[in-house]
Amino acid sequence: MTDLSTTYLGLQLKNPIVPSSSPLMQKVDNLKKMQDAGAAAVILHSLFEEQIEQESHALDHFLSATSEFNPEAQSYFPELGAYNRGPEGYLDHVRKAKAALAIPVIASLNGYSSGGWVDYARQIEQAGADALELNMYYIAAETDLDSAAVEEMYLDLVRDVTTEITIPVTVKLSHHFSAFANMAWRIQRAGARGLVLFNRFYQPDFDLENLEVVHGLDLSSSYELRLRLRWIAILYDRVSADLAVTGGVHTAEDVIKSVMAGASIAMTTSALLHHGIGHVATMLAEMRDWLEAHEYESVRQMRGSMSQRAVPHPAAFERANYARVLQSYRL
Repeated sequence: MTDLSTTYLGLQLKNPIVPSSSPLMQKVDNLKKMQDAGAAAVILHSLFEEQIEQESHALDHFLSATSEFNPEAQSYFPELGAYNRGPEGYLDHVRKAKAALAIPVIASLNGYSSGGWVDYARQIEQAGADALELNMYYIAAETDLDSAAVEEMYLDLVRDVTTEITIPVTVKLSHHFSAFANMAWRIQRAGARGLVLFNRFYQPDFDLENLEVVHGLDLSSSYELRLRLRWIAILYDRVSADLAVTGGVHTAEDVIKSVMAGASIAMTTSALLHHGIGHVATMLAEMRDWLEAHEYESVRQMRGSMSQRAVPHPAAFERANYARVLQSYRL
């Protein structure tokens, strides 16, 4: 039988399919169903930086300092308590998940600055999490904040957390960096064992009748996978950190493409919200059928087979492909 096993953050996983952070993760029963469906690990829903700030009674100052550029500020706060019951409730959830599951449990912290993160990272480790994902969600909207300062803020957070805990840390990043390959390299140099590509910045809309900003959540589609595939393929074998795809993973083919680009795992959220938790089993069965039909003996055999590791100058390669695509269009 084809070997679907893989490794991620030093964890031995039975396959590359990992349900990622979403409201589904709030219930231990859902986590059990994911495990029963064949999920290799789970990424718990996030504990937000704002909740940590609120816990330390620094919320008023935090809001006044960040209300213009932090997507979770002000009007979002009432929803956060319902989302995961706050820091103490989150730690209890980690403990319950670990007690109920045989697969690895990866906790998630969502924010952008050290603040209370280091202390809660320690507590998450003590609660039994197998690894920690830093979900770094930040939009630099201040005109006097340059790119170097933003990058250093990210690097400082990774250094602060990774030097204080022993469990592996992976970092979920946006692609909004002018030199992303260099930033990815610096993130792993700062201590990250993994890189998750990419965070999805949720875009607001305008209600023209009521003149209000509308906050909505649009589920991903397989089309969004293309950006992830490009950068995983570029980074594979150029950074030492394990690579994970998130965003646009809906089918077995999406998982296979992710692995061929160089990913150790493919995270899925929207597909489970749309099809149900049992969709994990469907993806696994179809993935196994594809590998057997194409005579692959293991997932490891195909990892990175479609990456750019043999290309000495990836920027020139991308430029050539760009020109080729434009010339291929015919009216």
